[in-house]
Amino acid sequence: MSVHIAFETPKDVQDGVYELVKLVGNGNGRLKKGSNEVTKAAERGTAKMVVMAENVNPSELLAHIPLICKEKKIPFIYVEDQAYLAEAAGMNAGSKTAAIALMEVAKGAEEAFNGVKGHTDALN
Repeated sequence: MSVHIAFETPKDVQDGVYELVKLVGNGNGRLKKGSNEVTKAAERGTAKMVVMAENVNPSELLAHIPLICKEKKIPFIYVEDQAYLAEAAGMNAGSKTAAIALMEVAKGAEEAFNGVKGHTDALN
């Protein structure tokens, strides 16, 4: 397991995370992309949830984010692939993103958000 991964996320839960990111990325909220933007959002305590990719190289790139999230009580979760995470977030084909911060969640994505948040609480 990589240095930035605090727990394993089951595959079915990851599918729900990707769906949540797609919903938010398609106008049901607002998100920030990339490790720098996610770090700022977590430090400010403005992120509602953080999603990190497991296949980040170097893995130390994200090592600080779970610590900040725990300190600020921001739920966080992992998905396997940064390319698929970027695709779910609506980024251009071939793009990758190490992490995503969900900043706002509109009514259309609340149910999905609450489902994923329940998993983050259980896994953490």
